[in-house]
Amino acid sequence: MSDDHTRVRDFFSARAADWDSRFPDDGPAYRAAASELGLEPGGRVLDAGCGTGRALPALREAVGPSGIVIGADLTPAMLEAATRAGRGRVGHLLLADVTRLPVRDAALDAVFGAGLVSHLPDPAVNLNELRRVVRPGGILALFHPIGRAALAARQGRQLTQDDLRAEANLRPLLAGAGWRLTSYVDEDSRFLALAVREE
Repeated sequence: MSDDHTRVRDFFSARAADWDSRFPDDGPAYRAAASELGLEPGGRVLDAGCGTGRALPALREAVGPSGIVIGADLTPAMLEAATRAGRGRVGHLLLADVTRLPVRDAALDAVFGAGLVSHLPDPAVNLNELRRVVRPGGILALFHPIGRAALAARQGRQLTQDDLRAEANLRPLLAGAGWRLTSYVDEDSRFLALAVREE
């Protein structure tokens, strides 16, 4: 396992047990973001870096009982918390590295990533891996239940020009990995960037 992976796993392992209780009011933001993916009944969606699986119920709602919902995460403690919260009943929980997914090419209609992009060890390469598993015309949603400025304030830091989630940085990063940014919202109440997989 790389140093980046170990650092991410250690960071989230230490926070898994009380993750949901630290952010109890995020449910509506997850539901709203999932509804913007345009998923249809029977659809196939991956929550990449799913953590405790907070998006899984909303994604299941979107694809219905005949759809496929997968939650993949690198941190066993997060998946254990997801299981304790009953989220394994609405999606398949998978211990996996989102930089090397055990998913066949073009198998999915969409990938949802909450707080994901800032934890990717090599975003340009890793976004291409997410592209690989999504069909042409499929969707990538990069989400956070609060915007960049609100998150920076919560963490006691300033926004910088090199923030990967800034539109000026994210648009070319996505384009280089075969995604076309179609929607970008960064407000205090949420961050949501939607991109379409190019052919």
